[in-house]
Amino acid sequence: MSVEERLRVEWMIFYFRESGENVIRSCNYFGISRKTFYKWINRFNRSKEDVESLKDISRRPHKVRSWEVSLTQEIRVKQLRRKHMYYGKKKLKVLYEKKYREEISCWKIERVIRKHKLYPDRKRQEKIARKQAISRAKPKKRIFQLRKENKLWFLFQLDTIVIYWGSIKRYIITAVDHASKLGYARMYKNKSSKVAADFLYRLNYLVQHEMKNIQTDNGSEFENYFEISVKKLNINRYFSRVNTPKDNPEIERFNQTLEYEWLYNGNLDLDCDMFNKNLTSWLIEYNFNRPHQSLDYLTPIEYIENELFNARYDKKVLPMYSASQQFRKMIFL
Repeated sequence: MSVEERLRVEWMIFYFRESGENVIRSCNYFGISRKTFYKWINRFNRSKEDVESLKDISRRPHKVRSWEVSLTQEIRVKQLRRKHMYYGKKKLKVLYEKKYREEISCWKIERVIRKHKLYPDRKRQEKIARKQAISRAKPKKRIFQLRKENKLWFLFQLDTIVIYWGSIKRYIITAVDHASKLGYARMYKNKSSKVAADFLYRLNYLVQHEMKNIQTDNGSEFENYFEISVKKLNINRYFSRVNTPKDNPEIERFNQTLEYEWLYNGNLDLDCDMFNKNLTSWLIEYNFNRPHQSLDYLTPIEYIENELFNARYDKKVLPMYSASQQFRKMIFL
């Protein structure tokens, strides 16, 4: 029996032995509604006090939809599909109705294609099917499931900018705090999960505070070692939906600002060490001096200071906040 089923047995034991068959007392003791209790006590009584009646019952409908494609339709669709392997189901529907003078739905055509695996590239389709099966078995937590709170360090959004220079690629991983708009970025030569994990540890050192949630896209760099680092730091992870930029507007805006206000103004350097040193100076300008409209024209650091002051914190805001400009540069590196 499952935990829920054993708990229902406890309800019955308490009801008959301890409460003197008092429904209100039993419900108050277990913190359940009377409607729920009556549902199970009535089922228990109807079964003549059979404990098996307290188990969950399958909710599968008694009548389910069956295969609605006739054998004739199936053979015809197979023939058309094999003749026109690269045609979509809507085109096949038109050809079918012209040839056989009979209406057929796109869904029936799709069912036949799936049943007999009539795909141009069968190996590729099987790979996609395996990925879909894994996704259904282990569903990802999407960002719309999280109720965003306007609190410091509650949610960090991460993304990757890809830079092309001839045959050379460089990758800039970026991060933004949802509440304060504090931004951080760093260039790497490759896009791997080890690189993303390194970036996450640097971000955690920069913040010097517990990060509750992070949001990433479905990129390969945010897997394997990155996922291990997320678990080590005890951070909840959420994913953006595919082709849905509204899921992570803060990081999209930060990337655009980085590109148009600094990167495209002659600041690209393929040497990662030199690039990151120059990027540090811009990040200091962005976080310490650049007013943000969404923060009522405060800088991210000013916003953080106000929030911490209101929360009656006496300690300094960030390890990068110092009277020494050199110390500011070192912390970003």
